[in-house]
Amino acid sequence: MPLAKQISDTKKKFITMPVGSGGKATKTFINTLLLPRFANARLNVLGDGALLDTSGDRLAFTTDSFVVSPLIFPGGSIGDLAVNGTLNDLAACGAKPLALSLSLILEEGLSLVVLEEVLDSIQAALNKAGVEIVTGDTKVVEKGKADGCYINTSGIGIVHQNSRNLGPKNISVGDDIIVTGPIGDHGTAIMLERGNLGIEADVKSDTVALAEPLGALMDQYGLSLHAMRDPTRGGLATVLNEMAESSNVGIEIDESQVPVRDEVRAVADLLGIDPLYIASEGRMVIFVNPEETENIVKILKSYPESENMAVIGKAVAEHPGFVLQNTSFGGQRIIDLLTGDPLPRIC
Repeated sequence: MPLAKQISDTKKKFITMPVGSGGKATKTFINTLLLPRFANARLNVLGDGALLDTSGDRLAFTTDSFVVSPLIFPGGSIGDLAVNGTLNDLAACGAKPLALSLSLILEEGLSLVVLEEVLDSIQAALNKAGVEIVTGDTKVVEKGKADGCYINTSGIGIVHQNSRNLGPKNISVGDDIIVTGPIGDHGTAIMLERGNLGIEADVKSDTVALAEPLGALMDQYGLSLHAMRDPTRGGLATVLNEMAESSNVGIEIDESQVPVRDEVRAVADLLGIDPLYIASEGRMVIFVNPEETENIVKILKSYPESENMAVIGKAVAEHPGFVLQNTSFGGQRIIDLLTGDPLPRIC
């Protein structure tokens, strides 16, 4: 659909679920309603967080809201999801986390047993990462207004000296593209847990903080890390499209190299969904200097959070701004931004 038509439709209609999908509708919403009002040099980057220069350290600041349903799911809960998601956004900025905020929007009638489990999962994730909640807020809304619990977390961190140029503009032709583990676990786990698909499979969310392996990379090879982004809403396909557009390079990935668990692929096939568009919550896409790829791979494989990483493709000079997949049949297909919202409320 032409952008002018999308803008016109946005102004005529009410908010719809695809606006929160991370795909084309999200992009149109940001470009037509948010940026015209709030545009500035830091916001216009549209990264996972903003970089703030001070008289000393360079800081990274990020915020995220979590509205996933159900609140507790295989492999995690809305609580550790909120902590890990915010920590990973800071990591994508090349930052070591300093502290987080926690805001709870609770629905009248929420079980205290459920809330305590969510809060315990928050504390466990904080303990594992060595980070504290230092400020927060709590609101309660009427029954039926919040699906039990919504959470907002913000985070602040110090940008590593070796990562001050990290970002899409730093992507170069020839860069290798790494994903730190199998994609699509989180979105698939949420779909199955809702129990309305009639499908059973042993899939757990991949929610995990990546600060430790990524911190090790920044310490040793930070200057060879050109850009990072976590493939949450809209999945790997959406992240790669954003990076291709921002850097004005082409991206090619190999279908056979993209890691997808058999269970996730089977569920996706049954539902007619491409795994490239299914969200992950404990993965990072990293563009790296090919001269250091071998060393970077060794470090990632030494951590349990990233031991199943894979090199999935390259940044290329051809077709700048577009993402192509080399298929197992020897051809190529264009990987576009997500259209619609096949996986609502996954984070």
